[in-house]
Amino acid sequence: MNSKNLKVFINKITENDLDSWLKMGLKLWPDCESGELSQDLRNILESSNQKSFMAKNEEGEAIGFVNVSVRVDYVEGAKKSPTGYLEGIFVEEKYRKNGVAQALIKAGEDWLKQNNCTQIGSDTWLSNIDSQKFHEKLGFHEEEKLVHYLKEIR
Repeated sequence: MNSKNLKVFINKITENDLDSWLKMGLKLWPDCESGELSQDLRNILESSNQKSFMAKNEEGEAIGFVNVSVRVDYVEGAKKSPTGYLEGIFVEEKYRKNGVAQALIKAGEDWLKQNNCTQIGSDTWLSNIDSQKFHEKLGFHEEEKLVHYLKEIR
């Protein structure tokens, strides 16, 4: 796919986008159960501190989405509160490396600015090197690494 020929339209996600959003969400979070994710997406639509945007091509086909939120709890490295947060971003594989993710992030950042955020945080798994590179390409910088532990109490 050549980025010179790709026209992308970014809009706020509505109820009419739920099926496409869910299909892409299940690709991003394959371990998530469909019914649970569907409810989570509906909750985002009803939330005042979360917003999602969808990218569509000229034919109206959904090709990506971004979920952002306004957080007032601690966000690693943030200098101010509230802080924007990148909760999830996905672009269909054949449309990647064409500026779709940048356009989605820009839409999310514009909404976050309107909600008094001056920074945006994000996270990914330590093992997800591709996601780490993706974040860095978008201008994020690493704030810290964290390993979670759990012990059974007997």
